[in-house]
Amino acid sequence: MSSGKIKILRDFFFNFLLNRKYKLSYITEGRVWVINQVGKEIISHLNELGLAKARITTSCLGLRNQIIHFGSVHTFLRENGFRKPHSSNKLVLTWFHFVPEDKKNKNIIETQKCLNFIHTSSSITKNNLINLGVNPEKIVVIPLGVDLSLFKPVLTSEKQKLKEKFNIPENKIVIGSFQKDGVGWEEGLEPKLVKGPDIFVETVEKLAKNYPVFVLLVGPARGYVELNLKKRNVPYKNIGYIENFDEVAKYYNVLDLYSITSRIEGGPKAILESWASGVPVVSTKVGIVPDITKDKEDVLLADIENVSQIVEKAEQIIKDKNLREKLIKNGLKTVQNYSWKKIVQRYHKEIYSKLL
Repeated sequence: MSSGKIKILRDFFFNFLLNRKYKLSYITEGRVWVINQVGKEIISHLNELGLAKARITTSCLGLRNQIIHFGSVHTFLRENGFRKPHSSNKLVLTWFHFVPEDKKNKNIIETQKCLNFIHTSSSITKNNLINLGVNPEKIVVIPLGVDLSLFKPVLTSEKQKLKEKFNIPENKIVIGSFQKDGVGWEEGLEPKLVKGPDIFVETVEKLAKNYPVFVLLVGPARGYVELNLKKRNVPYKNIGYIENFDEVAKYYNVLDLYSITSRIEGGPKAILESWASGVPVVSTKVGIVPDITKDKEDVLLADIENVSQIVEKAEQIIKDKNLREKLIKNGLKTVQNYSWKKIVQRYHKEIYSKLL
């Protein structure tokens, strides 16, 4: 028997056995960095708050009489159709970001008939789905959350110690980019352009001509960015993929600036994690950013693909101490509204309680 068939039988067996124990199963992609972490946060808080008996799985095989929450488009839609769980289940699909050329989009009209809710994190994606033909009454917008006990600011002295620990040169302006912006899970030499790695490289190259910039990369498949930083002689350090998500937090604590240069986003989670860590942010107007931020108050916003704007905003933060402190202070205040505890309570109130 092939390994694929063994996995199918195993998934069916365990899901069938656990049917009576759980009321909600959250389907993740397994290895995927962000999707898996979001699922873990939702499930752990639902259980801790006593809102629902819930668990994470990678398969809907064998599930009966449950809420099945598909954590991403890839866990539900296929180019030639979609997963078809047992009809006794209630179905929720999270659609974080809308890519116009994705071949899976053509299946949404048919599949929405069997979905109870489609969740997304931003108004941008909601409007794209409505334009695609999705019933607006089925769409629920709830942003991402952040673990405020994990991501938090540190004193200047602690920041310096961390820089020494990670071998980051002194007297550098450390700019962060923590994401997966290459295709696949290997080197990532082919850029995932929706994440704007080309825009990021061009931005830091221009900044490096006038400021002592040092780039810190975290995340898998960063080969395109790394290669192009080398070509442009921009100093950097690539931490790579961190399997233990909790360890990501300490790298925010060495940053002086975080730059979001994406063209399309489901989050990004980085806006919340930067705020919580006391890091000022320059961001393009993507994903949840227009919904939750106030330009010049807790973030500096730039138009998508506008490198000169992004550079200009970054320079403002670098040169203006008062602006920098204002953005940090207001970011720390704003992010209190997006703790995972508060966000998961919204999931329960606006989605799950209506299906339980």
